[in-house]
Amino acid sequence: MKCGLCLPHCPTYLDSQSEADSPRGRIMLMQGLATGRIAISDSLEAHLDGCLGCRACEKACPAGVPYGALIDAGREQLAAQRPDRLKPTRRLSAVLSRASLRALVRVALWAYSASGLQMLVRRSGVLGRGRLARLESTLPRVALRSSPAVRATGAERGTVAIFIGCIGDIAEREVANDLARLLAACGFRAEITAAQTCCGAIDQHAGHAPQARRLAQQNVAAFGSGHAVAILPLATGCAATLLDYPRLVADGGQPFAARVQDPIAFLLAHGDALRFKPSPLRVAIHDPCTQSHVIGQGDALRRLLARIPGLEAVTLDATARCCGAAGTHFVTAPEAADRLLQPKLEAAARLAPQVIVSGNIGCSLHLAGGLLRAGRGVTPEVLHPVRLLARCLA
Repeated sequence: MKCGLCLPHCPTYLDSQSEADSPRGRIMLMQGLATGRIAISDSLEAHLDGCLGCRACEKACPAGVPYGALIDAGREQLAAQRPDRLKPTRRLSAVLSRASLRALVRVALWAYSASGLQMLVRRSGVLGRGRLARLESTLPRVALRSSPAVRATGAERGTVAIFIGCIGDIAEREVANDLARLLAACGFRAEITAAQTCCGAIDQHAGHAPQARRLAQQNVAAFGSGHAVAILPLATGCAATLLDYPRLVADGGQPFAARVQDPIAFLLAHGDALRFKPSPLRVAIHDPCTQSHVIGQGDALRRLLARIPGLEAVTLDATARCCGAAGTHFVTAPEAADRLLQPKLEAAARLAPQVIVSGNIGCSLHLAGGLLRAGRGVTPEVLHPVRLLARCLA
């Protein structure tokens, strides 16, 4: 239809006011590329790569255009004509899809933080204010502990599989531990399948479709038909990709996706036994785009937080626009990402929460880095909501 109702919901169009940076404009560019009416160019590539994949346009579209699938296909066309564009993605995927290499990254990040070198670098300002300093500000603090076997309390209600993901395996192992604790309190046994790998989102959204399919097939095989009653991804970005497996894996993709559930919604549905201690905190909720526009169920977190005595929950940004993280976008396009982040930082300064929660690791790293660089007094702690819930568990 190309009616344009999506334009007011597109963060990159609102930022640039360029039709080529809108869903409608990008669809026309992709159609021109596919039919040969538009030749590939640096400008066309920049417009297609500038899409954040937030999929806010899909919710606004009266015709139900599957824009997320279209932009992935458009970038696959770009890769077919310019294979060199995939070199950074191939290198990153080679690391993130291998458990041994993820372990090396995890140990290196842990040593950087635990040795005090990170604090020294940040306080000294030795990196200046350029891209390197900005990238360093987004590095996570990591834990080396593996996820423990947590016994379910009361009558065991079944086994739940935790999808930890590649970045989660590096930076969110403690989140997996806390989710296992919460599940145990609900009567479920948690397991983390060792054979799981990266969900494939990085490759899928870069146009490296063969590798995305290989990773999807590996995960479908790793979890199998299984005895787990549900598969709970730690990151909403991973969840959005796992739900897309029917499109990536013909054999087994649909049964796999049918078992994928939002962990917070699962806790709400099965957590009658959860009891929380009084926690006088002001908590700002950042809703990742994948939560708002793909998975849904964002009210589950608000309903669980309402059960914690003394806790005040507020929405960080009522516009629900993308923070600019968008997978690797906050690393590869820092200026554009920081412009989109600015309203979130201003909201954080205005609301003055002690904690900001976000269910997506990319958003969390982007927010934490921005807050650190802003340096406005006491910086709120950025947590996965599972971590906060586990801290408040009675």
